[in-house]
Amino acid sequence: MTPVELSRTVLHAVRRAVDAGELKVTVPARAVVAPPGPGGCGDYATGIALQLARPAGQPPRRVAEVLRPYLVDADGITDVVLTGPGFLNISLHGTAPADLVAEILRHGPRYGYADGLGAGSGRVVRLHCPHDLRAVVVAEAAARILRSQGALVRTSCVAPPEPEWAAILGVRVDAAGPAPAELPVDIRPVPALADPLPLGRDAGRWALLHPAAHDRPRIGDEHLVQREGNPLFRVRYAHARARALSRNAADLGFAPEPGPVSGTAQDSAAQHGTAQNGTAQDSTAQDGTVRDLLVALADHPRVLAAAAEHRAPDRLARHLVTVADAALPFLPTVLPRGGEKPSAAHRARLALAEAVGAVLAGGLSLLGIDAPDHL
Repeated sequence: MTPVELSRTVLHAVRRAVDAGELKVTVPARAVVAPPGPGGCGDYATGIALQLARPAGQPPRRVAEVLRPYLVDADGITDVVLTGPGFLNISLHGTAPADLVAEILRHGPRYGYADGLGAGSGRVVRLHCPHDLRAVVVAEAAARILRSQGALVRTSCVAPPEPEWAAILGVRVDAAGPAPAELPVDIRPVPALADPLPLGRDAGRWALLHPAAHDRPRIGDEHLVQREGNPLFRVRYAHARARALSRNAADLGFAPEPGPVSGTAQDSAAQHGTAQNGTAQDSTAQDGTVRDLLVALADHPRVLAAAAEHRAPDRLARHLVTVADAALPFLPTVLPRGGEKPSAAHRARLALAEAVGAVLAGGLSLLGIDAPDHL
């Protein structure tokens, strides 16, 4: 079960509870599911009970207790545990990681996009900004993210953007002039003190989008350095590595196939008839690396929805860094080593690597930044 499917399952549980007369609420349009926070357990958690408590006129934990039996009965769910004030922690069958990877590969760079009308609810969301380069870039990126969630968006600026803004950073707005009447959103991030245009399109946009709107962006050559200290480099490097693994695997004659990713080290030791020192510890460390990566990938739809709701492209930018940092220790384990033959675990690891590439490419595209196959 994927996070999108689980979200629908949670909503279905709410609907069943309402139909049974156990809850008197309007079924919400979306149920947010995410990896459990501190004190949580299982594969995913949802705070839907806290969201429904006030309209239901009941304590959040009581709402969670009402919803739990409906969730436990759902296909694909093995257990539901209540924690804190009313969080529902959901454990899925063992195929959950493979299902997540298959879902990402099915959607490609559009993974995390809303199926239908989302953040805009069918109406036009108007984003207006001052005549400031950072404000225009943030508004444009926010518009891209909103559209990925099904919103209709129109951007405007108090004056036409400068020609070099479009020529170098590729920015554009739909209209220029005074703010529309009853404007719901005004994009006003802290301006940059230095000119980002010398950085070029990709580094310049990243320098303006990666910091939160209330933080002043740092504009300097550190965004151009091809080193691990540069977050943009790590994101693009992780994407390029993932793409290279697909090419190398094709040369070796095997293709991706979602499934269990563990077993490579153990299989190798069994083939050679050896019990290498540290194999168990290495396997445990690899499992932890994979788990962190799966958590980051599963969180992508929630991050996109939150970035759209708060008009905050920086949330997406920082999430891409999280995905890349979780992926980089994993990617060297994908291909067979030495005389190893490609196994089911290698095919599963390749599928996970391709999922990483899809998420990073899709996220960078929403920020208006290129995701090269080679660095």
